[in-house]
Amino acid sequence: MTDDAPTDDAPTDDAPTDDAPTHDVPTGDATTGDATTGDAPTGDATAPDGVITLLVVDDHPVVRDGLRGMFESAPGFRVLGEAAGGAEALERAAALDPDVILMDLRMPGGSGVDAIRELTRRGARARVLVLTTYDTDSDTLPAIEAGATGYLLKDAPRDDLFTAVRAAAEGRTVLSPAVASRLVSAVRGPKAPGGEPLSAREREVLALVARGTSNKEIARELFISEATVKTHLTHLYAKLGVSDRAAAVATAYDRRILG
Repeated sequence: MTDDAPTDDAPTDDAPTDDAPTHDVPTGDATTGDATTGDAPTGDATAPDGVITLLVVDDHPVVRDGLRGMFESAPGFRVLGEAAGGAEALERAAALDPDVILMDLRMPGGSGVDAIRELTRRGARARVLVLTTYDTDSDTLPAIEAGATGYLLKDAPRDDLFTAVRAAAEGRTVLSPAVASRLVSAVRGPKAPGGEPLSAREREVLALVARGTSNKEIARELFISEATVKTHLTHLYAKLGVSDRAAAVATAYDRRILG
């Protein structure tokens, strides 16, 4: 063997070495940053830091679709799911744990006020922002008393709605000007003897009684049960110091509780 004969372990120019770097090839399963269009799976409810997660509750599909599209097109929001009534809202809230619930009030599948009250009783983390077309005392006061963080009307500008949701997520109270005005009027309104005022719902029940409406009809109009109507009547009788419907109406007119 001569001195310039190659050895068996001399590397060639073409042979790869063990230390040569490799490059990962992306697969077709890589996720994108696009927002989902359906309800997020329960285990995927946690949003990135700074993103506010929402549950949209309204009995009209067109309204739900519009709100979903509006929030998903804006940075900083993620819609986890939807519900068409109060009962379904409770189920979806428990499953998805959103930061904010946009809640309509009058829905065939369970009232928004009842849902808010139950969420409060359960100690739910979600803040509830009422978004409705109704701004009467019979709607605003019960919703706030039940635990709603804010109350907006559906004609609110888009940017105002975004601002309200951010504020609600932080636990700050948000009220539309019309609702704020009604709340002030209610606080300064007529009070029953002893200083205890009739609640907004009691005044509404009393007004319907004054029109000769039966308990069954009152329940249907207010989307509550007849048993709840009777409970309201019992409470307002006690506050007015009367024992029947006729006396309640007469006393209410005499004390200017009714117009």
